[in-house]
Amino acid sequence: MPRPGPPVLRGVRRALGTAARIYLTGCALLLGWAIVTASDESMAAVVPLFATAPTSVVLLFLLPEADTTFLLSILLGALINAVIIGWCARALRRGNNPDPAS
Repeated sequence: MPRPGPPVLRGVRRALGTAARIYLTGCALLLGWAIVTASDESMAAVVPLFATAPTSVVLLFLLPEADTTFLLSILLGALINAVIIGWCARALRRGNNPDPAS
């Protein structure tokens, strides 16, 4: 029996497994900590950037320079990494069995 909810949410649930959700929670906590503790001389903002690397670093160089580029690269980097983590976890869990979703 399929889970209730819109098809988009089912797709997100399937793409983001438990490990990916834990990763996203950790990234959100690190970003919140960095925002709260950051000052002009603090390097706290680098911690979430490293937690979402390498995707956030690539996005930092590719996105146009603006006030929100740093924050946007961290957010998009975390989401892209979480999807990759979910995909890898699903592939490892599946083993040699074919994926029924594809």
